[in-house]
Amino acid sequence: MIRTAEDAIAAVPYLLGFHPSRSLVVIGFESDTNGTCAIRLDLPSSDAADRVADLLSGNGFRRSLLLGYGPDDEVRDSVADLRPALVAAGVPASEAIRVADGRWWSLTCADDCCPAEGTPYDSATTLIAAQATFAGQVALADRSDLVRSLAPLDDPTRTSMREATIRAEQSPPPETRTEALDFITTTLHRARTGTSPTDDETARLGVLLTDMRLRDEAWVRIDGDAPSADIALWRDIVRRVEPPYVPAPASLLAYSAYIAGDGGLANIALERALDADPGYTMALLLRQVINTGIPPSKLRLRTTPAQLATDYNDHQQTT
Repeated sequence: MIRTAEDAIAAVPYLLGFHPSRSLVVIGFESDTNGTCAIRLDLPSSDAADRVADLLSGNGFRRSLLLGYGPDDEVRDSVADLRPALVAAGVPASEAIRVADGRWWSLTCADDCCPAEGTPYDSATTLIAAQATFAGQVALADRSDLVRSLAPLDDPTRTSMREATIRAEQSPPPETRTEALDFITTTLHRARTGTSPTDDETARLGVLLTDMRLRDEAWVRIDGDAPSADIALWRDIVRRVEPPYVPAPASLLAYSAYIAGDGGLANIALERALDADPGYTMALLLRQVINTGIPPSKLRLRTTPAQLATDYNDHQQTT
């Protein structure tokens, strides 16, 4: 729970997945059901005030907190643009601070008690940082590091995966969907117990997930309460599969990351999916969800594998 400025500073890199720079981060809180929400804007951010305010208000947040990372004048101008919009939308900012070089400054305090040289902080020693680390969350140095963490793997893995993909494409298809589903569920189970799929298994998984039903079977099996193993698996698959097979695992990664509260990773995963297929429906749906600020708690699927089977059977009977 975020209680102080130091808590917020410690939380932001884990909420985003990386340490921000030249950014204004808006945290929404005081919601009955939605927890917190972090929105990052590039500086300067003068044209985003109404959109951000409406997004927080529309999702039930009642208070906000602003953290600026960048030159003092850019941060102050962006904060000045955003605060009135937040007030008008019913999501007033409890505090606005600037963060730089291991110190933070309140942009709302005019008292002598607020030092002109800023207040030093050490995020690594906070309870929030410890909890995030224990939960397996990682905060990379910057956004470019996050992008690189999902980049395709190079040789020799690339060559091996290219050969494995050719074998998977030339293999006879499963005799039944049940056979394909057994392979997917077995692969998921083994990955959650620490056994990564081989190149041939990864290539076969990529090919099978082009079937929407099989992709949805993998989707409903993501552990909404503890998705860290799913994040690790789908990140690995995204980096290894050949480009035509990226959209499905990248979308599954995006969903896993978002329900875990890692919006930064979710966005990068969606970029990978849509770069490979700009019309991929699942990625477009998740992009819309994130852009409209629907909280992770509301995005979790409540569908079980049995319900999914019923839904597909009902759909087939009506078409």
